[in-house]
Amino acid sequence: MKKIFVITALSLAVLSLTNCKKVLEKSDVGNFTAEQIFNDSTTVKLNVDYIYSQNQPGWFGTTGGSIHSAGTYNLTEESQGSNVFVLGTATIESVTDLGVANAANNSYGKIRIINTFLRDLNAGTLDIAVKRRFAAQAYFWRAYRYFELAKLYGGVPLILVPLNAVGDEAKQLALTPRAKTSEVFAQVKRDLDSCVKYLPAKWPKQADYGRITSGAAAAFMGRVLLTYASPEFNPSNDIARWQAAYDASKTAVTLLSANGFGLYSKFDYTMWTTEGGTSTGAPLNPEAVLVTGYNNSTVDINMNNNTFDNGARPRSVSGSGSYTPSYEMSLAFPMLDGKPATGTGASTKYPYTLATFYKNRDPRFNATIAYNGATWGSVMNGSRVWTYYYYSASSGTTNKTTEATAASNTGFYLRKGVDETKASPSTFIGTDWIEIRYAEVLLNLAESAAELNKLGLSDEPYANLIAIRKRAGIEAGTDGLYGLTAGMSRVDLVAAIMKERQIEFAFEGKRFFDLRRRKLLESTLNGTKRNALVIQLNRSGTLATDYIASTREASAITSLDALYASSFTLSLKALDTQNINFQAGNYFYGIPTAAINNNINLQQNNTWGGPFDPLQ
Repeated sequence: MKKIFVITALSLAVLSLTNCKKVLEKSDVGNFTAEQIFNDSTTVKLNVDYIYSQNQPGWFGTTGGSIHSAGTYNLTEESQGSNVFVLGTATIESVTDLGVANAANNSYGKIRIINTFLRDLNAGTLDIAVKRRFAAQAYFWRAYRYFELAKLYGGVPLILVPLNAVGDEAKQLALTPRAKTSEVFAQVKRDLDSCVKYLPAKWPKQADYGRITSGAAAAFMGRVLLTYASPEFNPSNDIARWQAAYDASKTAVTLLSANGFGLYSKFDYTMWTTEGGTSTGAPLNPEAVLVTGYNNSTVDINMNNNTFDNGARPRSVSGSGSYTPSYEMSLAFPMLDGKPATGTGASTKYPYTLATFYKNRDPRFNATIAYNGATWGSVMNGSRVWTYYYYSASSGTTNKTTEATAASNTGFYLRKGVDETKASPSTFIGTDWIEIRYAEVLLNLAESAAELNKLGLSDEPYANLIAIRKRAGIEAGTDGLYGLTAGMSRVDLVAAIMKERQIEFAFEGKRFFDLRRRKLLESTLNGTKRNALVIQLNRSGTLATDYIASTREASAITSLDALYASSFTLSLKALDTQNINFQAGNYFYGIPTAAINNNINLQQNNTWGGPFDPLQ
């Protein structure tokens, strides 16, 4: 019997570093067979852990692949980056996630490892209840993989058994046609149904923190079915799909709330740095529904090290300043009373001005964006971040402050999720990525409820929006609606939920896919340019220096408003050289030529000149 790939690729290394005496006494590990591996729960666990390490998303929800390589924050108002999608020049070669090789690092290679695990687990002698718990975790990641593919292309080849890289099975892989999109979603649902049925609501051991729970599977089911009910996949607005999405998210809320999950007490960086579980399995962070764990060690068998924190924080706080919100992203946050900063229904209690853009904002603004004069954590003892420019009379050029040199080109830094208790983190900071937050479950439920016209101040759309805004720190107002408008229509309520998602999940990798599933990319973004906020130090006679450098901290602490009024001039500057121009084909990407050449039965999408209808 051949050895299974997973044990030779990863589990041997794990075994060499862990106390697995019971297993190792049975045989030389190098001579393990699949039967031996899958007859012992210790080695089975090592294999399922490998599946986790292959498939868990990273910061910004990245799963690898073409879209995430472009940076989802660069595809919307969140930040600015030129790529074929926003420029309107994407082709059938632009999204290569389907893959053509049987490799462990591509979608079908990962699915093959999952299918192999499921086959060999089923052939083992473990107790049926133990098998089901291990299998359910693998089913989750298979559902995850197929959902990620269906989001991009619609229907894809549906392979549920392991196929070899050579021989007749390899030919079968190369001849498998695309399943209908409806069939792929149905299979994803079947896999997730098994997860909800057989996984625990919470894991009793702290060491199992981050494993899939029944509540996490139900929450992911809610995301999947919400996507399938949305206009991208449901242009005829089949109400049955919205009902299925509602039922899934309702189940998730019930399971999660009964087992200690809920909204974290406040919206700040500690929502990301609070992690782990108690001895009873209850989460220390109730917000964290689906988590990718990171460590703070330079030695990690899975190399699961978090580079986000170091990349995000401003250079003045020992970071790279790599993620820079646009002015449009800053403007999306409402005022403290929950009313918009500008436009229809703008706040009259807290009128917005460019000169004092930072004042009286939704507290999530300050928790997400670091701006010129913003305080930064306890490690800086009340010091502030500066992003202004000053004019050098001697050279006739404009220079940045020392802190801003070669950093933010937008006037802002991203601070969301950065651990502000650390002065100078290494690459190996341990903050976990939360792929599904409890807030998402509430908003998924709210959106599907709104589409079903479950209206009323006591029902999910309003109640869930209010819960999230209340947690954020928005003022309740005399009507107790936290800035929401009473009696909104279905259309207006869905729009309000989409706006809330934009704010709540800024830079969490969700905005692009939200606009895409609602078919709003073109109407929201096309014809626009993203802007930077330029903060210029006023000239003072012939001074050619940063003449407030020695006094700005004291001045700002006394009155940041006064410092802005006396020392800075604010203006906007376009970041894009041309207008954003998403193509209609971005809603279902083309199958690359290499994939079609590799499989003669692989049909191209009809949105790219082929016969395959991704809406079936």
